[in-house]
Amino acid sequence: MPCTTLKLSARSDRRFIRSTYRSNRFILAEVVAPHAHEQTERKRPPVNLAFVLDRSGSMSGEKIRLAKQAVEYSIARLQSDDRFSIVTYDDVIDVVVASTTATAQARQDALARLATVDARNQTNLGGGWLRGAEQVALNLAHEGVNRTLLLTDGLANVGITDRDELARHAAELRTRGVATTTFGVGTDFDEVLLQAMATAGGGNFYYIADARSIADYVTSEVGEALDVVAREVTLEITAPEAASVESLSPFPVERRAARTVISLGSMVAEQVVQVVLRLNLPLGELGRETGAVLALGDSDGLPDNATQTLSWEYADSKSNDLQERDAEVDRAVARVFAARARQDATRFNRAGDFPQAQAALHAVAKRIRSYAGRDPEMRALIAELELDASTLAAPMPAAALKEMHFRSYASAKMRMADGKAFRRTSS
Repeated sequence: MPCTTLKLSARSDRRFIRSTYRSNRFILAEVVAPHAHEQTERKRPPVNLAFVLDRSGSMSGEKIRLAKQAVEYSIARLQSDDRFSIVTYDDVIDVVVASTTATAQARQDALARLATVDARNQTNLGGGWLRGAEQVALNLAHEGVNRTLLLTDGLANVGITDRDELARHAAELRTRGVATTTFGVGTDFDEVLLQAMATAGGGNFYYIADARSIADYVTSEVGEALDVVAREVTLEITAPEAASVESLSPFPVERRAARTVISLGSMVAEQVVQVVLRLNLPLGELGRETGAVLALGDSDGLPDNATQTLSWEYADSKSNDLQERDAEVDRAVARVFAARARQDATRFNRAGDFPQAQAALHAVAKRIRSYAGRDPEMRALIAELELDASTLAAPMPAAALKEMHFRSYASAKMRMADGKAFRRTSS
């Protein structure tokens, strides 16, 4: 499924850099996926999905019923060349349905087996998720979309419980072609863990405040898998050897000598993804230019011209101080820093460190104010941060903290407020 119409654009916040010491410059890279009708030469790639459901005691009643319903609705959308599996876990892990093609009979059998699942003991989140990933990996669709969907309402308290270890496993699975998407339900799960797993795993993270929305979120994620037009998209930045490149957006990053490779995951029709980069550039001779090359890649092979080149000129301090700024880049940078600060603030608030929660937001608001000028979008963002700081001066309900954390994640990753893909409206 060659995708020849992914579009890349890139721009820098400023043109000049200082000759006498290292300079930071920010880059806004934007990738736009094609319309679905541009892929008419072949049908969509097959999907290979594992549904991993928490069935610990806290999932009893309505939650487990709605989770099973979400799986039922999801597998009903699959075609006979797709694959799916179903894994449930508490302190015991059960493969309810081993990986199978999504024939009508297989879907019918799956529903019968799923009907017997009920909630019971503790939460071996890591073990259940890894078993689901194994089901995907055993039948990897090399030209398709391979994804494990983990839904939980609780904490990992049996088996692997360390956040960093689970994130490392997610990253390793991603390199093998298996992505991880996570769904947290209610107020008792660990959103930091689920976001880390989804980020390292090249998938998405969702917060489901109301169990009645489980089916909407799960089927939406499955719908995105069915609407993929570019698989495993990467953004590669080649910069001078003495420069450093940092992605401020929540995507997996790999260093390869002078190249920095950012994994954007699979993209759906008309999806827009923005990546904010910070380059720290070395000093240099007045009047000389330096630059960076940004290039797109994906699993199906992009044309050689999917690149953008940016350049900066070494100039004196006065020229640097008076140069114009790119407001669009500044807005994107401000949004990402605000999102990161909000997540820090929620962590401090939960720990009872209310002054530090406020300080995190005030510091970023001050930083944005230093370059916002009269820009209405950035001034509005400053006002929002100041309001959030006053709210976080006292204990916040768990649901409110989770909502702020989740919306910040979605903003930094350029997804909608509900976590769904941001798509460019067709003209």
